[in-house]
Amino acid sequence: MNFQNKVVWITGASSGIGEALAVEFAKKGAKLVLSARRYQELERVKKRTGLADEQILILPIDVTDFANAAATAQQVVARFGQIDILVHNAGISQRSSVQDTDFEVYRRLMDVNFFSTVALTKAVLPFMKVQKGGHFVVVSSVAGKVGTPKRSGYNASKHALHGFYDSLRAEVFDDNIQVTLICPGYINTNISLNALNERGQPTGKMDQDQAKGISAQACAQRIVQAVAAGRKEVVIGGLTETAAVYLKRFWPNLLHQLVRKTRPK
Repeated sequence: MNFQNKVVWITGASSGIGEALAVEFAKKGAKLVLSARRYQELERVKKRTGLADEQILILPIDVTDFANAAATAQQVVARFGQIDILVHNAGISQRSSVQDTDFEVYRRLMDVNFFSTVALTKAVLPFMKVQKGGHFVVVSSVAGKVGTPKRSGYNASKHALHGFYDSLRAEVFDDNIQVTLICPGYINTNISLNALNERGQPTGKMDQDQAKGISAQACAQRIVQAVAAGRKEVVIGGLTETAAVYLKRFWPNLLHQLVRKTRPK
């Protein structure tokens, strides 16, 4: 895929993988729509891309404001006339046990990580069908394939993405609309700092594994490569995370034994 003059809309674009993706897509000649809640951070990312004002739109949103998804999509189309790639990157993690976690924390995790992508996808899908093409890029996680302790709600929300977008991929094949599921492992971002505890508050603690993970820039480069190649799904991470995915498929009992001993650190 040639990204020159393609309109790429990225949620969660104010930091981490989203910010790195904005820079990478800009290098490839894409026009960008950057969305997150923090306007000032989006402006900072805009400057990093080096794009002219006519090539980029800052569009602050709360992805859980489901009722405004259609109107927000219309704003993008009104500005650029098309939406070629929608990158669902907004998300939040968790560090708490099932027994101790308030139910509302699970609701928050599903709203941000799963239902927000469904709402925005349904808002954008009609435009992609009319233009006879498009690409949904969904940032899931290795946690969408392997469940681990203290992340039950996060794991569930990421597993849900795979079920939904595998179904969507089959439905929209004839419309020339693609779906790529991205499964990052440990990436050096602030996701663990912002992870919710049992009461729904940020933990403020960086996981050691996260701190030692690959850079957001390296992750973004591999995502852009996967999108360009039309990959259906790709795992991005170190040996441990990649091995876990294969163990789940071929040696699940061994994986279960290893997971029981796993704790965020």
